[in-house]
Amino acid sequence: MNNVYKKWFIPFSIPAVLLFLFVVVIPFIIGLIYSFSAWRGVYFAGGENAFQAWVGFENYIRAFNNEDFRQAFMYTIKFTLLAVVVVNVVALILALLVTNIGKAVGFFRATFFLPNLLGGLALGFIWLFIFENIFSIVLFGPDGLIPFSALTNMTQDNTKNLFALLLLVVWQMAGYMMIIYITGLNNIPTELYEAAAIDGANAWYRFTKITIPMLMPSFTIVLFLVLSNCFKLLDQNVALTNGEFDTRMLALQILRVPSDTSNNYGLAQAQAVIFFVVVAIIALTQVVITKRKEVEM
Repeated sequence: MNNVYKKWFIPFSIPAVLLFLFVVVIPFIIGLIYSFSAWRGVYFAGGENAFQAWVGFENYIRAFNNEDFRQAFMYTIKFTLLAVVVVNVVALILALLVTNIGKAVGFFRATFFLPNLLGGLALGFIWLFIFENIFSIVLFGPDGLIPFSALTNMTQDNTKNLFALLLLVVWQMAGYMMIIYITGLNNIPTELYEAAAIDGANAWYRFTKITIPMLMPSFTIVLFLVLSNCFKLLDQNVALTNGEFDTRMLALQILRVPSDTSNNYGLAQAQAVIFFVVVAIIALTQVVITKRKEVEM
């Protein structure tokens, strides 16, 4: 059987490698080159190609000096930090509840997972309706069931929208991350809990000394997914506010650069490269740190 795998590994892997090369690697390299040029989308300002229209690090300097880019960067950082904590806590709680619920486990798993199947724009428009009509009028408006102005017009305020977007993302991602945690929980030997219970360990001690350490591989995966997905969030941001009220996140900021700067795609590409480097550094650092925890377990 091993000889069969070795024989067919290269032929079957070649299409995937070529697809990755032409769809990811080559466009990335071209985009990196264009970020150092005066690229205008369909032509180069000052030359016929990227090297004749070379501007060096000018686009990167302009990116760091751009107030909109800095604001979007900080807004994305704040949202991602909140999302990483809340999504993980909610997903872990759901996983613990589902694994101990007994009957109808499959039903609850499917129910919590379903929001992840919806597209970002669809989710955004659904929650826009909820925030602008259910929250602002029916529930918490001046004539609502529980008048509470802090929960009204949540998509029309910089700070409120941060929590509105967080609520949307938790609803979307928690079910998916719950599945990963359930897999980790099911792989923990029951003998460990039985031995701890015999030794007199209470539920909190078993959770902190057995469950959390044994779930470190799941934490590695979930943290990476939440970090990367929250940094790249676009559709939900477009649907809720379209970046108004200073609520642009990095992905939307990069998308809007050409229209804001007379088709300066070179500047947009420079911001995209910065975006990639930041996400890569943070995500890889997180993976390294959590992987070390797995080794120490």
